[in-house]
Amino acid sequence: MVDQVISNGRLFVANRGEIALRAIRAAQALGMEAVLGVSAADRDGLGARTADRVVVLGPAPARDSYLNADLIVHAARATGCTALHPGYGFLSERAELAQLCADEGIAFVGPTPESIRQVGDKLSARAMAKQARVPMTSGSDAVDDVAHALRIAEQIGYPVITKASAGGGGRGMVVARSAEELAAAFDQAVTTAREAFGDGTLFIERYVEVARHIEVQVVGDGKGGVVHFGERDCSIQRRYQKMIEEAPAAILSPDVRKRLHAAAVELLSSIDYRNAGTVEFLYDSASEEFFFMEVNARIQVEHPVSEAITGTDLVQAQIRLATGAMDGFEQDDIETQGHAIEARIIAEDSDRDFMPCPGRVTCWSPPVGPGVRVDSAMESGAMVPPYYDSMIAKLIVHGANREEAVDKLAKALDDFEIEGIATNIPLLKCIVAHPDFRTNSINTRWLETVLLPAFRARQGR
Repeated sequence: MVDQVISNGRLFVANRGEIALRAIRAAQALGMEAVLGVSAADRDGLGARTADRVVVLGPAPARDSYLNADLIVHAARATGCTALHPGYGFLSERAELAQLCADEGIAFVGPTPESIRQVGDKLSARAMAKQARVPMTSGSDAVDDVAHALRIAEQIGYPVITKASAGGGGRGMVVARSAEELAAAFDQAVTTAREAFGDGTLFIERYVEVARHIEVQVVGDGKGGVVHFGERDCSIQRRYQKMIEEAPAAILSPDVRKRLHAAAVELLSSIDYRNAGTVEFLYDSASEEFFFMEVNARIQVEHPVSEAITGTDLVQAQIRLATGAMDGFEQDDIETQGHAIEARIIAEDSDRDFMPCPGRVTCWSPPVGPGVRVDSAMESGAMVPPYYDSMIAKLIVHGANREEAVDKLAKALDDFEIEGIATNIPLLKCIVAHPDFRTNSINTRWLETVLLPAFRARQGR
């Protein structure tokens, strides 16, 4: 039965692509109307045709549409929306958008502005984790200049990694194995961070050479109650960008898994965190130690694998929590079953240094079958615009165990037909067929140091 508070509501979706379509359908399933704010480039897309109403925010460039918080909230208010879903990317982790919604009496489908500020700045998040006694690597506060960076690195011990306090996605990250490498790269890292986030503040951490990237999906009720939906292994990465994600992280022992979940829950309970979020860790397989990395105060690209193993629609849960239609979850109600894997389908040419490949999709025939799910706003005849992130779909498979899930993923990739543009499907097939992936013997550097050299050699380059 649909809650009255939801069925009388209207959701404004401030995003594009598959996550916008996902939020639209989640709202409609709950009995809400869905209003989609689009740029001129997306006005004829599947999301626009699925929404109950469409508002063109502005021209194609994101700064004039999807990144204009004042314009978005004005559009939400003008269309009578009672809630706003930011998706991921764009303004999803900007406290400014959450605050504008609060000021206008619009329910923001995400954390409070205060929580976003607390966890959005990585130095603040590290201090919060330290207070909550969550394990961390050796690291610094803000670094003033090259000389300061060199002194800190000497204390920590090489190798070290620089990180941008104001953001992620690999921008501002430099691994240095000596003072010479750090001195040569530091100023450029500052510049990169400033250009990407408007803030060039860096800090330094000890670099874990052989690590896995493990994250815990959590949901908080805003009153100190936080539950987890298991963990994900996101170790298949290129330039710190995730390509394949799995749930659960099969490499973890039961004891480590339990401690990892407890650390994530404790951390976000300490700030009365509200709505969906993810706590990310580095995991050292040799020592079985894990170290806090950051908090993502939003729904993440890879959330479907957590949905697959728990049977929970996390986007619907987000909306219900934000609109007051649900108090929260009980941990005992959340059970996990089987193994799920997600592969990101990206419009890029792996043979041409991963160059983005915008253009018209002349054939779109996704795989189907038990345990196979495709999240996408693509269809035959659709345009992939050149203005935004080049991910066009997420392929999710669910099996009784990891071996079955890997087999399903391999078959689904074989069955996925896309014509008109280049995609990374050939590279994904190569990854899934590799013995290291089959045996789960990978780390965050595996793709770039092992797989890509072999893939390029196979392509004759």
